[in-house]
Amino acid sequence: MNTDIKYIEQKARELRHKIVDTTLYAGGAHVGGAMSCADIMALLYFDVLNIDVENPEWEDRDRFILSKGHTAVAFIPALVMKGFLEESSLETFNHFKSPYGMHPDSLKINGCDVSSGSLGHGLSIAVGMGLSAKQLKKDFYTYCLMGDGECDEGSVWEAAMCASHYNLDNIIAFVDRNKCMIDGFTEDVMSLEPLDSKWEAFGFHTLKVDGHNIKALKEAIEEAKATNGKPTVIILDTIKGKGVDFMEGDPKWHYGSMDSDLAAKAKTSIDREVL
Repeated sequence: MNTDIKYIEQKARELRHKIVDTTLYAGGAHVGGAMSCADIMALLYFDVLNIDVENPEWEDRDRFILSKGHTAVAFIPALVMKGFLEESSLETFNHFKSPYGMHPDSLKINGCDVSSGSLGHGLSIAVGMGLSAKQLKKDFYTYCLMGDGECDEGSVWEAAMCASHYNLDNIIAFVDRNKCMIDGFTEDVMSLEPLDSKWEAFGFHTLKVDGHNIKALKEAIEEAKATNGKPTVIILDTIKGKGVDFMEGDPKWHYGSMDSDLAAKAKTSIDREVL
């Protein structure tokens, strides 16, 4: 991971612009959580993931699982930016006969490893991929991005227990801790804290970082890769709607729509962010 931090920050800004455009094309999307994970998505796709655009089925590639599948509005534009998909195709997002719905379909989307959207399953799939890599003596990593509201699901913790039991140090999980979910603030709906202690109790090497600080994110992933015998979870301290002033920290923007005027305001806000 030697890519310049400023380059990744610019990619994250570009991704946020594309999230706004795609939300406008679609007539609405899960935009708040897409904005909160834009930085980790940019870092993964433009620095971390060992993948080949020309050979998306390469068996030794790193795997990425968007467990919080409702933020496909961030994932699909990231794949476009990387070169897996045509940019013009974003205009069809969630339209009739489009390959892109509100949740990603791996059978229809080039570069998508896992169909997701039903929350709580991504880490279980990551465990399967991690186990298979160990059995086949492969060196690839599996990265799994979860939402914090998703951690209300019991299946997340069953998968965590399994990952720890089998010492799957080739799994790196992320929790997008933006503290908001569809019904409100996570601590009001179902308290998660102390979230780091929970993961530690399940046997994970646990890190907490500023999820909008590219340097801190890079260092956390490097530490995760240097950790032997344990899976790692990186809890990303993020802001729902990050970069768009009228969305930030507001659960109402878990899903939202915007017209061209509001989209222009969102882009202006994104561009005001100091990189």
